[in-house]
Amino acid sequence: MFFSVEDNIISLFTSLSFNNQFIKALPADVDETNQPRQVHNAAYSWVKPTSVVKPKLIAVSQNVAGILGFLPSELTHYEFAEVFTGNKLLAGMQPFAMCYGGHQFGHWAGQLGDGRAINLGEVQTKNHGLQMLQLKGAGRTPYSRTADGLAVLRSSIREFLCSEAMYHLGIPTTRALSLCLTGEQVTRDMFYDGYPKLELGAVVCRVSSSFLRFGSFQLPAARKDLSLLKQLVDYAIRTDFSRLLDENSGVYDANLYLKWFAEVSERTCSLIVHWLRVGFVHGVMNTDNMSIIGETIDYGPYGWIDNFDIHWTPNTTDAQGKRYCFGAQAEIGQWNLFQLANAIFPLINDAEPLNKILNEYAENYQRQWCLMMAKKLGFAHYQGESDQQLFVDLEVLLSSIETDMTVFYRQLAKFEIKKAPVQEQDWLPILTAAIYNSAVLSLTLKEQWSQWFTRYSERCQQDEHSTVDKITLMNNTNPKFVLRNYLAQQAIEAAEQGDYSEIEKLQKILQNPYNEQEHYQAYAQKRPEWARNKAGCSALSCSS
Repeated sequence: MFFSVEDNIISLFTSLSFNNQFIKALPADVDETNQPRQVHNAAYSWVKPTSVVKPKLIAVSQNVAGILGFLPSELTHYEFAEVFTGNKLLAGMQPFAMCYGGHQFGHWAGQLGDGRAINLGEVQTKNHGLQMLQLKGAGRTPYSRTADGLAVLRSSIREFLCSEAMYHLGIPTTRALSLCLTGEQVTRDMFYDGYPKLELGAVVCRVSSSFLRFGSFQLPAARKDLSLLKQLVDYAIRTDFSRLLDENSGVYDANLYLKWFAEVSERTCSLIVHWLRVGFVHGVMNTDNMSIIGETIDYGPYGWIDNFDIHWTPNTTDAQGKRYCFGAQAEIGQWNLFQLANAIFPLINDAEPLNKILNEYAENYQRQWCLMMAKKLGFAHYQGESDQQLFVDLEVLLSSIETDMTVFYRQLAKFEIKKAPVQEQDWLPILTAAIYNSAVLSLTLKEQWSQWFTRYSERCQQDEHSTVDKITLMNNTNPKFVLRNYLAQQAIEAAEQGDYSEIEKLQKILQNPYNEQEHYQAYAQKRPEWARNKAGCSALSCSS
């Protein structure tokens, strides 16, 4: 490793204990020059973060800081920002960038790697094992290609807030420790229209037990580097799937690799069902953006469904093909798993069991989706095809008129179940609160909605849940508060003017997304009309 004794290492934050297993277990790039190039026979390259002129901490997750073992006084120390923008290192930090490849929009892209992410090291935590600290936007690496490796404030705010919002929604995700300004400006062409402009630079510190992606295994497989492929798979199993290794008597063989692939498939399926539950669209489900441990990773042009539309994508790059739209995410998850299966095939040499797991993914997804929908509607149990038809018919109706997904399901818990025939006045207030233009609610649509609510009421009366239990289940499944794009954009615009209060307020609100929080009702409203087509509020580009 090329760091010398003169490197700027400080001795503060001694509450953190580093145990860098990734770099100990896997081969490093022998070339230590930090310039764009192809890296072979290595899982990572040594690299130093780029120094910045004026680091400033503007947001921190107290929850993540507590997990890592920070003392409260350390979070307010001026050198915290120096460390978490990359200006200074703590004793035990050994910065590096990971090497991986991937399919982007369905096409093999070859080597990609951490182009603007630099891993600082793994912290040994008291209750959460090893946690990797990773800076996003800390400068160029050998994988930056023609880019600068930096990030801007707007995308960094979105990543910081959404990482933590997803966690509190109960969805597997990388975490975010801190958000810092760099004191520098970064040139970005936000709309890809040939008019770049200077924006405020920022760095987010991301945290996870693993940043390995599907593409981490695809690249050595594509290069027929089976030695590195096996080392990576064995490492992933040993560190994040150790239970499987114990069950296999500590033997690394085809049987173990199949069990591992099956669990990766299960975690991926479960993750995507969670996304659909809350109306989240990842936006860039390339294989290099798929976490091997089933976490939401790489918050680029993501988005939250306002009006229910299975074809909606938050990514302007995907506007025509809609490959990664809301309703396609489960299918893309399976496609990505197919690419991972191709990558690990040389370790198994038998396609049949891999295909079996891939086929089971579809069955598992259908089962999990139905169970999830049953909870959204407050059912104690899923009762089969009749329930599934009720779910499908509901989504058709939600799509037939602009209906806010988050508001609708939250309002649905207020629908009073009674044995008397359902009347329009029983359900219309529920729907009106969620639709964007009640004037287009035709007589035909009203009749269709009335029929659906009648069937729903009858189904609820068959259930063993009490009214209180039903409402509790629904309100614990259907969030009241999500990080709508327009809310994030308002926080961004204020922060660009030096006002970070909206970031802090959103942090607080999104820590309790299922609670009523009466003081914050304005943050649980439908998207305002002014945000319908405003930049940052509807769709976003892949530009940082």
